[in-house]
Amino acid sequence: MSKLRTVSWVLLVIAGVLVVLVSLLSANIAYRGRYAVGGVSVNEVAMGREAVLLGLRGARGTAAAWSAAFGLLLTLIAAGPYRRGDVTSWWAILVSSLLLLGLAALRLPLIGLRFGISSPLIVTAVVVIALLLDVRRLGAPR
Repeated sequence: MSKLRTVSWVLLVIAGVLVVLVSLLSANIAYRGRYAVGGVSVNEVAMGREAVLLGLRGARGTAAAWSAAFGLLLTLIAAGPYRRGDVTSWWAILVSSLLLLGLAALRLPLIGLRFGISSPLIVTAVVVIALLLDVRRLGAPR
C-alpha cells in the first residue's frame, strides 16, 4: 500500500471519528444544555412554551444523530472497503460529502444565513483532500 493511500484512509478515519465525537457533544447540548438559536438562548426563544423548547431541542438532537451516523459510516467505510482499495467507496465518500456541503450551503441563497456552514465546509474540505491523496486508485485496473 502506498504512503499516500495510508495517509488518505487514516485522515478519513480521523475525520469520521471527529465528526462522531462533535455530534455526540452536540446531542448532549441539545438534550441537556443551554445553547443559542440566532444568538438568543433556546429558553428565551421558547419563552416558557414547553412544546417549543422540546421542538428546538429535538431538531438539534435529530441533526446531531444524523451527523453521528454520517461520521460513523465514514469511519467504517474508510477503515474497511476504502482502505482495501475499493473504487466505489472513493466515489461514495466524495458524493456524500459534497451532498452534505451542498445542502448546508443552501442556507445562504434560501434564507440568507452564513452561520452554520463552517462545520460542513471543514469536513468536506478534509475529506476531499484525503480523497485526492489517493485519486490514483480511480485509474488503477480493477
